[in-house]
Amino acid sequence: MARNKYSPHQGSLVPFDRDFFSSAHRFTYIGKGELGGKAHGLAEIKGVIESGIIDRFSPDISVTIPTLTVITTEYFDLFMKQNDLYDIAYSGQSDDLIAHAFQNAHMPVQIVGDLRALVQQVHTPLAVRSSSMLEDAMFEPFASVYGTKMIPNNQPDVDSRFRKLVEAVKYVYASTFFKAAGNYMKATHHSTLDEKMAVIIQEVVGSRWGERFYPQVSGVVRSYNFYPFGNASPEDGVVDLALGLGRMIVDEGVAWSYSPSFPKACPPFNSVSDMLKNTQTRFWAVNMQAPEAYNPIDEIEYMEKFDLAAAEYDGSLAFIASTFDSQDGRISAGIGVKGPRVIDFAPILKSRMIPLNELLETLLKTSEDRLGTRVEIEFAVRLDRKECSPAEFGFLQIRPMVVAEAEVDLSHDDLRADNVLAASETVLGNGVLDTVKDIVFVDPERFDVSRSREIAEELEKFNETLVGSNRPYLLIGFGRWGTSDPSCGIPVAFDQISGAKVIIESSLPNLTFQLSQGSHFFHNVTSFKIFYFSLHHRGEYDVNWEWLKKQKVVSATEHLKHVELASALTAKVDGRNGRGVIYYEKEE
Repeated sequence: MARNKYSPHQGSLVPFDRDFFSSAHRFTYIGKGELGGKAHGLAEIKGVIESGIIDRFSPDISVTIPTLTVITTEYFDLFMKQNDLYDIAYSGQSDDLIAHAFQNAHMPVQIVGDLRALVQQVHTPLAVRSSSMLEDAMFEPFASVYGTKMIPNNQPDVDSRFRKLVEAVKYVYASTFFKAAGNYMKATHHSTLDEKMAVIIQEVVGSRWGERFYPQVSGVVRSYNFYPFGNASPEDGVVDLALGLGRMIVDEGVAWSYSPSFPKACPPFNSVSDMLKNTQTRFWAVNMQAPEAYNPIDEIEYMEKFDLAAAEYDGSLAFIASTFDSQDGRISAGIGVKGPRVIDFAPILKSRMIPLNELLETLLKTSEDRLGTRVEIEFAVRLDRKECSPAEFGFLQIRPMVVAEAEVDLSHDDLRADNVLAASETVLGNGVLDTVKDIVFVDPERFDVSRSREIAEELEKFNETLVGSNRPYLLIGFGRWGTSDPSCGIPVAFDQISGAKVIIESSLPNLTFQLSQGSHFFHNVTSFKIFYFSLHHRGEYDVNWEWLKKQKVVSATEHLKHVELASALTAKVDGRNGRGVIYYEKEE
C-alpha cells in the first residue's frame, strides 16, 4: 500500500482556493490527508503534460487533465467518525442499507463551504470519482470496484446543485463498503480496514447536445496488446474508441479496436456483415433533464443510454462514423450518404483530420518512461462541431499494466496431446500454473442465455465458498464473461469470480463476441494474472467435455457443476504467441 501513499503537500499541487475554472491551477486539493491512488496517478502524469513534449500537437489538439479538485482522505475519516458509520459499514448489510445510512449522514462542516463555493460558480456536468488508497496499485488496481457518479450540475439554484454534489460524494464514500468491494478484497491480501477514500470532483469532457452531454470520443489505450492481430505485435499496444461516455468501453466492452502502429487496419471481422453486427449502436451520456426518479444511491441516476439515431440527430457523428453502402457492399468514410452507420472513427484514423493516433503514441511512451512500467490510459475527446479541430483531449486516468515475462514455449503439437482438457490460440496470460484441483463449469446441456443473470448469482455462491476455503478454480462458460449485456454472455462482476485462476469462455453458433481489452473486467483479469482462454465454436480446439463429464460432481445447481479432482491440472500459456493448454493427469 505504501507505493500509493501520496500527500499533496509533497508535490507541486496547491490547495483549493474556492475557484474552479477561474483559478490559475487546474489540479487542487481540499484537506490535509492523502490523494488516493487514482489522483496520485494523475498527479504523476501532470508533469508529463506540462513538460512541453506534447506542445507540437497544438493547435490541432490541446491536452489537459480536466479541471479537478481532490477531497483528501482526511474528510473521509471525519465523515465516518462524526456520523458513527463504522458499525453499519462493516455490518455486511445490503448495499442499499449502507448507501441510505451514508446519505442520511452529515458532511463535516469544515468542507461544506468549499463544496458550496465550487458549485456556486460551476454549471456544467461533474464527475465525482473514487480515489481510494488501494486503487491503481500494480497488482490490485481495483478497477471499477468503487463508485463514480456523474451529475448534470445544471439546476438553476445553488442549493440544489450543492445537494446533488454532496449526495454524489456520499455515494462514493458508501461504495467503499459495498459487497463487490468486500468480495474483491477477499481476492487480495488486504482488508476493508486498510482502505480509505479520497474523492475526485472533475469537469466532464464533452459538449451539450440538447438534453444530452457527452464527448464525441472516449478511449482506452494500452501499451501492450494481449490479442494482437494482422501485422501488429503485442508491444505495439492497442486502442479502444467509442462514442459517448467511456462507460461503453470500460463496463460494456463495446469499442472500435486498433493498433497504434496500424491505425488504418480494421479489427479482425470476418465480413462486412460481422462488422455491422458488432459496431456500436448505443452510447452513454449525462442526462441533462430531470431524472425519472430521485435515486441518490444509484450510480447511473443521471446517466442514460441512447440509440445511435440520437447522435445522428445531435450532429455528433460527422468526424467519427462511416456508412455502409448496400449497393456495392462497401464501407465509406463519413455520413454524406444514407445507410447504416459504423462507428469506426475513419475520418480521424484514416483521413487524419486530427493527429489523435500520433498523440496517443507519444503519451504512451512518455507515460511509460515516467512510471517505469507499461500503462493503460483512459481519455475523452471533445471535437469542434464544425471543423473537428481544435480538439480538447482530456487525460482522465492512468494505471500500471501487469505483463508476465516468464518464457513458455508451446508448439501446435503441445495443444493436441491426448490428455488435454482445453487448448486455444487466443489466450491471455503467460506462465505455468499447477495448483488448480477444482473446476466450476456451466452445464452445456442446460445453458440458456436468457437465464444468464441466474447463472451469475449461482456462480457467486460457488466463488464465495471456494475463496473462503482458499481453493483456486478453473471456470468454464459460454459467451463473454463480465458482459453488461445478458444476451451476450454471463454478466458477472469481477468480484463474483475472483477466485478463478483460469477462465475459459466459449462462443456458440448464436452467441459470438469480440474481446474488449479496454474494459475494467479485462483489466482486473490481467492484473491478477489470470489465464484467460477464448474458444470459438468453429475453431480447431474445444473443451474435452467427454472427460469432464466422467469426473465426480461434488456439488451442483440448476446451471452449474463443481468438480474436485484428485490431482491438480497443469495450465501453460505462451503469452508471446497467445497459445495455451490445460492438461489433466492421465490415469495409471
